[in-house]
Amino acid sequence: MAKLKPLADKILVKRVEAETKTKSGIVLPDSAKEKPKRGKVLAVGEGKRLDNGERAAVEVKKGDEVIFTSYAGTELKIDGEEVLVMSVDDVLAVVE
Repeated sequence: MAKLKPLADKILVKRVEAETKTKSGIVLPDSAKEKPKRGKVLAVGEGKRLDNGERAAVEVKKGDEVIFTSYAGTELKIDGEEVLVMSVDDVLAVVE
């Protein structure tokens, strides 16, 4: 995969695969699947520049699994792999 370095408070996320079966065992076709709102952080920017010139710390780090909003980020296809570039503000939670 090409190297991408997010700027400011942006992060690079790869979606975690969606479930293909319901809890009752019904197999979902691709058209019925929702895009997952969960992913793994691949890269993190340096943080947003504050008015005083310092950088605000980014709350997530590379390798974190995160849950994000439904319409978060911009989808990119890099070397055949789909990734999202999004703002840290779109992240709702870190999965522990």
